[in-house]
Amino acid sequence: FIAALPLLAATATAHTTFQALWVDGVAQGKMTTSNIRHNWADPESNYPLKDVTAPEIACNKWGSTPASKKVTVKAGAKVTAEWHHEPTQKSGDADEPIALSHKGPIMAYLGKVDDASTASPTGVKWFKIFEDTKDSSGKWAVERFYNAKGMIDFSIPSCVANGDYFLRVEIIGLHEADRAGGAQLYPECAQISITGGGSANPATVSFPGAYIQDGVGLSYNLYSGNAPYTAPGPRPFTC
Repeated sequence: FIAALPLLAATATAHTTFQALWVDGVAQGKMTTSNIRHNWADPESNYPLKDVTAPEIACNKWGSTPASKKVTVKAGAKVTAEWHHEPTQKSGDADEPIALSHKGPIMAYLGKVDDASTASPTGVKWFKIFEDTKDSSGKWAVERFYNAKGMIDFSIPSCVANGDYFLRVEIIGLHEADRAGGAQLYPECAQISITGGGSANPATVSFPGAYIQDGVGLSYNLYSGNAPYTAPGPRPFTC
């Protein structure tokens, strides 16, 4: 796989990382620089990105080489991305898996590559497969994620083509998004191989390129009432 993803003083280190992948409820192993995590810097950091024009916006800060392993995922399978606050989690952490102040959306993308264990995120074309934002009661995806103890569930579309992909999972904290450059992005990637799929050819976007700095979904005031919210990027692809 590839992994990668203000209330200032109180939550300055209340961030999060994508640490394990599950397929149809079966654990696939911890994501490390040698196991299914893509080009993730070592030592691992849980800090966010803020510049959506930086190349790291694809799969976060890169290490020197991709991991050697890939996870096989059948098209249509349920995938669970497991996140935690710290690379090495400590007991009694109130910000596990993320500080509740970091309200915002959660999304997932797929990017087709020839070989996920050797490819680079540079130039990959992506399509969104999952998006969770804010429900009618005003509760955010990050709140549901917190209550689920860091587990994010979504399905791989059943009609996508077979082959290797980068699975890009992203959390966005909007707690400082009322100021320029304030949105906190946590994109991280895993290396997967899809089997049993179809022949769909979804429209794609690029990272960087899909998001505009302080644009739709990245400029928002959490503290001014229950204003409508639209996530950045394209709509999720469906078969």
